[in-house]
Amino acid sequence: MSSAKKTLIGVIAVVVILAIVFYSMFAGNYNRFVQMDETIQSSWAQVENQLQRRYDLIPNLVETVKGYAEHERDVFVEVTQARSRVGQAGSVPEKIEANNELSGALSRLLLVAERYPDLKANQNFLKLQDELAGTENRIAVERMRYNEAVREYNQTIRSFPERFVAGLFGFEEAAYYEPPAEAREAPAVKF
Repeated sequence: MSSAKKTLIGVIAVVVILAIVFYSMFAGNYNRFVQMDETIQSSWAQVENQLQRRYDLIPNLVETVKGYAEHERDVFVEVTQARSRVGQAGSVPEKIEANNELSGALSRLLLVAERYPDLKANQNFLKLQDELAGTENRIAVERMRYNEAVREYNQTIRSFPERFVAGLFGFEEAAYYEPPAEAREAPAVKF
């Protein structure tokens, strides 16, 4: 075999090996991004399930409190408007913002309930309050899982060489579910 043929076979072998390496890198990273994106979507669906549960509990809670505290109309309007914004939110960031507003309105509603001892003893109210507390705990767990999936995904698409593959296929950073600004402040407790 001539040296030209050997050189040609060597060059072809190197090109084939490089092609396999590049294909593996791109296909492997692309598939991993797709899996991570699906994990984020699945995690967000679980958050939405719990947010929907809370959304469904709110009218019953408002009606129960309303019967005891008719003159607290501003709080009821605020909760109703916040609930409406949750129903109208489209994108994930809009849903996060609307649900943060709803959380704040709900905390004000529960503060109103504290002013009425008869309401606090009402079995229907206690049951609804327990369900809401359980739902808030579920939301916290699902929000944590969602944020973990977002963190892993964002960390991966910002790493080298994955950043190039992510940019090539249009994968962008996902939004975290962050608490509202008022949650960062310590509540004022007055006796």
